[in-house]
Amino acid sequence: MEISEVKKLAEMLMFKLSDEEAQEIIEEFKTFDRQLALLDKIDTEAVDEMIFPFDVKTSFLRDDEADHILSQDDVLKNVAKTKQGHVVVPKVVR
Repeated sequence: MEISEVKKLAEMLMFKLSDEEAQEIIEEFKTFDRQLALLDKIDTEAVDEMIFPFDVKTSFLRDDEADHILSQDDVLKNVAKTKQGHVVVPKVVR
């Protein structure tokens, strides 16, 4: 991967990188790639695949119940700008 490729990708994600920052990302990616290569060397032939990490079904999650409902006025009282009951924020796409 080259610096120009990293900078182009960063620009597509709407931020700018210096050459030094791009080079740092490339080095971090190389480290990550080496770590993945180490994982590929682990012999997993005799290991069964896991679809779910527990043998027994877990049911510890509670049901969703609305218990503290705020009114629209309470929610919008600290908002800088509203329009027809909605929060107005600056445009973030070009």
